[in-house]
Amino acid sequence: MLPGAAPDDGVTARGDDVTVHYWAAARAAAGIAEERVTASTLAELLAEIHRRHGHRDRFDDVIDFCSILVGETPVGAKEPSQVRLHPGTNVEFLPPFAGG
Repeated sequence: MLPGAAPDDGVTARGDDVTVHYWAAARAAAGIAEERVTASTLAELLAEIHRRHGHRDRFDDVIDFCSILVGETPVGAKEPSQVRLHPGTNVEFLPPFAGG
């Protein structure tokens, strides 16, 4: 591995990838803080992360309750197949937070 290179997680980063960030309980459920996914819509991204992590305890349950940001824009109730993703976009999964 080259100095400064990320460890090989078996997923090769491509120029058309988006970066997925998992926060708090989503990070615990996924077992990682971030990863790269090739997807052109949020629906494709959700299918891929389910394929990668759906076997993990509670992953799907936690992701279902998360707020999702594409870039800095909340997805809200938009249909995932209608949410376009562009290369280099950050997608954030934010579970509900307690406290204040």
